[in-house]
Amino acid sequence: MSWGSLPGQAKVEGEVERKRRDHPLGQRLLDQFALVTGAGRGFGSLIAQALAKEGAHVALNYNKSAEGAEVIAKEIQKLGRKSITVKADITKWSEVKDMVETVWKEFGRLDILVNNSGDVAWGQMSWREITEESIDRVLSVDIKGTMFVTHEIGKRMLEQKRGVIVNVCSNVVVTGSPRAPQYAASKYGVIGLTKSYALAFAPWVRVNAVGPGYMETESTVKRPDWTPERRKWIVDHTPLRRIPKPEDIVPIVLFLASDDSMHMTGNFVVCDGGFSMPAA
Repeated sequence: MSWGSLPGQAKVEGEVERKRRDHPLGQRLLDQFALVTGAGRGFGSLIAQALAKEGAHVALNYNKSAEGAEVIAKEIQKLGRKSITVKADITKWSEVKDMVETVWKEFGRLDILVNNSGDVAWGQMSWREITEESIDRVLSVDIKGTMFVTHEIGKRMLEQKRGVIVNVCSNVVVTGSPRAPQYAASKYGVIGLTKSYALAFAPWVRVNAVGPGYMETESTVKRPDWTPERRKWIVDHTPLRRIPKPEDIVPIVLFLASDDSMHMTGNFVVCDGGFSMPAA
């Protein structure tokens, strides 16, 4: 079989042309439906609001941050977009299935999934402090949780023959983590899931991952090991000479969620200011 006669190629090309026509600049996600996990606070809440500003209706998943999720939902509704909150512990497959069912009943479909939820073992300052409980928790959230949500939503996206999945990963897959090896292992798992589902869901559903480095979040600056000396060392070893705020990374997520990246799947986009710059 030649590449020019692949089954469904005409339909895929027709969908690409439709997307170019229907999504004007500045409203790249106009009337699309999105779900962001871990959207009740932090990076996830910023992603959710950015999707809405680009025209999307957004479902906000949370586990413990109910109040925060409700606040974000109201902010999104003020933009004239639909927004709902959905509680689910993504490490429980049954809860993920219930969440997906709720979202489909409310929205009828999903065009975008952002797997933002993750556990970075913030309370652990050294590999010497590692515990079996911490290993289980981090791997469960980052790998099992990401897999459950991707599996349940991706298969429905495949049925509707359209969809984009963005996994929030980390540059730790390049640098390693002497602080928390289980965190590096979990993010390697996310890369494996990204590539595997990109192949499984092609050509209709694209799956990519974004890899931020250090971000100056509220939780980061409160860590005991976030000293002025350490911050200076990181800045000195970052070619762009700065540590970004989460808002600086959100546009990369939007890029991967939008048709601007329409010919990308199975990719891992590092955005750490050059801190982990790989060799050619």
